[in-house]
Amino acid sequence: MSADTLVMPRRLPPVEPSAPVVSNTRLAMVVLIIGESMLFAGLIGGYLVFRLSGRDWPPVDQPRLPLVLTGLNTLVLLGSLVPMSRALRAIRRNAQHEAARGLAWTTLLGALFLAVQGIEWLRLVRHGLTLGSSMYGATFYVLIGCHGFHVLAAVTWLAIVAVHARRGRFDARRHAPLEMCGVYWYFVCALWAVLFPLVYLY
Repeated sequence: MSADTLVMPRRLPPVEPSAPVVSNTRLAMVVLIIGESMLFAGLIGGYLVFRLSGRDWPPVDQPRLPLVLTGLNTLVLLGSLVPMSRALRAIRRNAQHEAARGLAWTTLLGALFLAVQGIEWLRLVRHGLTLGSSMYGATFYVLIGCHGFHVLAAVTWLAIVAVHARRGRFDARRHAPLEMCGVYWYFVCALWAVLFPLVYLY
């Protein structure tokens, strides 16, 4: 028997699993936002096709969009970014109460934006602007309505996250749902910053 056969094989130390460069949560949010961006790119492209091919836009027999009211409502939505940003900074400092307060304010401002937009739509319908009244009405409700649906989903998400934050479910180390909710809220607000001048000013 040779000496080599008596030598026991050396055990290698266990390899610690390395953390992924991008977490699954962030990767899922990136995929979601890319998909949503493609959806709105298609809707905006369709809107521009009808907008540029129409001789009179809006048609002379259709009501004009309430620019002042929607402009003020835009400030409400974009202003909600302030408490959202404060909530994200607060949770990273482990200031749970401050983060919960910021989320609550963001939720309230988002709900106010939706309420004002709903009132605006009711007035437009009463004045004759409907999905079937013209291509102008159809493209307006599809494009702005799709954004409104996304705001509604985001506000619902915000409300759920705000409740969890108030119960102390998040801290400086565990706050991925809060952070992803904030990212999606930034995305929704950025979309409106594109849609408002395109639909209401152009």
